[in-house]
Amino acid sequence: MSNAKQVIVIGAGIIGASIAWHLAKAGARVTVVSESGAGGVATPNSFAWINASWGNPETYFRLRIRAMAEWKRLANDLPGLPLAWCGGLCWDLPADELEAYAAEHSSWGYGIERVGREQAARIEPNLAALPDFALHVAEEGVAEPVATIKALLADAERRGARIVAGAVDRLALVNGKVTGVVVSGETIAADEVVVAAGAGAPAIAATAGVKLPIETPPGLIVHSRPHKKLLNGLVLADRLHMRQTAEGRIVAGSDFGGGEPGENPEADARALFAATKAMLRGADGLEFDFHTIGYRPTPADGFPIVSRADGVGGLYIAVTHSGITLAPAVGLFVAREILDGERDALLAPYALSRFV
Repeated sequence: MSNAKQVIVIGAGIIGASIAWHLAKAGARVTVVSESGAGGVATPNSFAWINASWGNPETYFRLRIRAMAEWKRLANDLPGLPLAWCGGLCWDLPADELEAYAAEHSSWGYGIERVGREQAARIEPNLAALPDFALHVAEEGVAEPVATIKALLADAERRGARIVAGAVDRLALVNGKVTGVVVSGETIAADEVVVAAGAGAPAIAATAGVKLPIETPPGLIVHSRPHKKLLNGLVLADRLHMRQTAEGRIVAGSDFGGGEPGENPEADARALFAATKAMLRGADGLEFDFHTIGYRPTPADGFPIVSRADGVGGLYIAVTHSGITLAPAVGLFVAREILDGERDALLAPYALSRFV
């Protein structure tokens, strides 16, 4: 083990935790550095939907489908992972676009079923308003984000990984190669550093002269107090996306990424919660608990950045908005590339160099 590659992973969100776990499982000596603790900043505020749904080209669909399969492999490796294949009921598009989405993704092999009002009512009997036509994808699911991250990091530690709490001052750079990380004034050496710090990644990468074209749009999500079961799976209705967590909380946003908070986020959150409650039968006792505003690390073209940084040795970047869906595939692929030099073909479109 003394000759094992030493890798620092900056960030303890779902992407960083998955990379750290896969590296540790493969025998690397891993140090995870996080200022915010397990969960990072974006992941705890995530809708946590696992899908290969609408609006993406086929190349990205293929990566997402692979990631869904990797979630099942990961669940086998880590029994008890808080993962549920609960299915998603969707009518958040005009009818013609909904049909086009169904036709396209069905031709790609996605398990989409067209359902009418009666069948939708059987899938989600507690919805107060149902469409004439919706799509149901039984293979979509959710991963409870913070509990999943804690499970990954705990098992990574069991395999020898070290977790360091602290702020990253800068990347240590010698002759054009990153040789470690300076954390709260102390240098930690490594053979390779992975920046998986989400919204914080651009500032960290910039200390090595690497520019990351990443935006961080905010998203408002409301959370109820725990309640008896009202939803069986994901509901993607017009301007209202919601699901129920393992502990019984209803989590909802104007879409799965969360809507613009506006000038008065608390008032917006209360209005969103009222709309959510009105959408559910048997919700008289449902109570508002809190709202979150997550900042989604979104590359400028909307697609992941998962690659080494050109022109700077020893530095790997892994930043994407679809962290929950992609995490197990990204973790596996990054570990293989760092340790074996093997880059998966599914990552070909997602190198940082595409922005240069």
